[in-house]
Amino acid sequence: MRSGFRTGFWLVLLAVLFVTAGGYLGGAQGAMLAFLIALAVNLIAYFASDKIVLARYRAQEVSEQEQPRLFAIVSRLAAKAGLPMPKVYVIPENTPNAFATGRDPQHAAVAVTSGLLANLDEDEVEGVLAHELAHVKNRDTLTSAIAATLAGALAMVANVARFGGGGRGRGRGNPIALLLLLVGAPLAALLIRLLVSRIREYAADRDGAQVSGRPLSLADALRKISKAVPQLPLHRGNTTDAQMFIVNPFTGGLQALFSTHPPIEERIRRLQAQAAGTQAGA
Repeated sequence: MRSGFRTGFWLVLLAVLFVTAGGYLGGAQGAMLAFLIALAVNLIAYFASDKIVLARYRAQEVSEQEQPRLFAIVSRLAAKAGLPMPKVYVIPENTPNAFATGRDPQHAAVAVTSGLLANLDEDEVEGVLAHELAHVKNRDTLTSAIAATLAGALAMVANVARFGGGGRGRGRGNPIALLLLLVGAPLAALLIRLLVSRIREYAADRDGAQVSGRPLSLADALRKISKAVPQLPLHRGNTTDAQMFIVNPFTGGLQALFSTHPPIEERIRRLQAQAAGTQAGA
């Protein structure tokens, strides 16, 4: 509940930033236009983000006959979590990774790379899939899509200001206000997006470990995946999707500094503490 409140707070703040930027560019009309744009992009994220991301990674839906082991794990975990059976996809990539998508549990999908199935043992795969189903149950996939879309739209507004030389709103002619819009607003949007993603990752680790009953298996999976990512990079993709994966698949440059995920070491530490608490209470 606490993590859900914090997520909602940051999303509201992100929307306020977007509307404020629109007001700077065009006064009351600009603020209303920004609000309508925010509403539109959220509707697009709600209805189409899952199809877009699955197509981007060439994910192939698989049947129980094609992937009986994978289906059995997902089915067992979904039942334990009280979720309907999601669609199951496999991404033709050697790097081990996974993500969940879909606007709600009734329209959910989980996608794993072929590298995940090849490089992790069954307990570790179960830990990863429990984490992804926790995202589904908490509706994090929709939350992340909204945060990423709003952040991108705010960056677009800043670009309009940069090339348009300011706006017709109350901030027109104010160099400090213009600087805040050009630099501060996109940076604030990025930081809020990162905060939302990190809050949801910690919650999915915790809730997924509770569902699977294997916090140490998830910890081992995170360790393996994080080591493999630099050696086996994705052949396709977009850094704006980073928050969807269980481990950020994009490395190098500023990715470490502005990572959408908490540090792997801290995630593992928390899972180890959770396992110790579970064993003590057993």
